[in-house]
Amino acid sequence: MSENEQKSPFGAGFAAACIVVGAVLVCGILLLVSGPNHSDASTGTTHSSAAGDPGAPVSSRTDGQTAGARPATPSGNGSDQAAADGRNGCGPAAGDQAVPTKPPVADSWEVSHRVVVPRSTAHGPARTDADGFRRCFAHSPTGAVYAAYNVVAALADQRQAIPTVQKLMVPGSNTDALLQELRKETPTDEAATQLAGFRVLDADHDRVTIMLAVPVESEYMSLTLTLIWYAGDWRVRSPSPGNPVGAPFSQHRDLDDFVAWSGV
Repeated sequence: MSENEQKSPFGAGFAAACIVVGAVLVCGILLLVSGPNHSDASTGTTHSSAAGDPGAPVSSRTDGQTAGARPATPSGNGSDQAAADGRNGCGPAAGDQAVPTKPPVADSWEVSHRVVVPRSTAHGPARTDADGFRRCFAHSPTGAVYAAYNVVAALADQRQAIPTVQKLMVPGSNTDALLQELRKETPTDEAATQLAGFRVLDADHDRVTIMLAVPVESEYMSLTLTLIWYAGDWRVRSPSPGNPVGAPFSQHRDLDDFVAWSGV
């Protein structure tokens, strides 16, 4: 663990269906997409089962799927389009496969669900659905970073939580469990957070694990997402039941360990 990372104080009571950071350093509260409860504390360099183990083989999956195989087309909103995109390819050309260590050059920064996110002809998103869901990213580590920023925006709108999860998460038993929990929740309107930077923790051809930093007061908190290449686009690995999307979480004094990248 680096000098500027501290153990996260988060416990049970995460709100379902959003990624929203409140005054964590003052109140000790982080609101993130979650199952019913989560009581394990984690750090940014110790990977819990919620985000998956970035050092594990690509074929080791928490949702029962195999990264190298093409699972059956998921049911629910967007399934027919996802299948077509998987066959035809909906995103930009894969391009450079290097892990980004400098801020990518974005064509523009746009507001999506009150979150400022990047857009690039080279990296995506190439398509935006009628409900504002952005998809079709380049099959590369940089494309995954663009996708991760847009993931935060997509999850910020709790009113669209169920269709968003159906489009966003890799299908499997863990995603089914998350959808079941979301159907029990009453959406609430939370303040959106903005992204300040990223760090690619692990990357191969079909899986990229990314830590995202968000400002909180005068410091930063981070969440961690593992993206899987599925049906022609980057999707998020679902957590095991009872764990929040975005874990492990960490507290950071600065962005020294991140690539600072923001549209605000």
